Amino acid sequence: MESIQECRTYTVNEVARILGVSTNAVYRLVPENLFRSVRIGSAIRISKRSFDHWLESLDL
Repeated sequence: MESIQECRTYTVNEVARILGVSTNAVYRLVPENLFRSVRIGSAIRISKRSFDHWLESLDL
């Protein structure tokens, strides 16, 4: 069983912090399907693997 520290998803707040943008900006990115995400009730969870791959592909 995974511990909280080994979670395989990011929250919108975590992604916003990683990118240095607002949570509203992340909410606008999610429907673009640039990375995998899932809505669970009112919460959105973003696949770490998919997000990290997308971020690395930006070649910043």
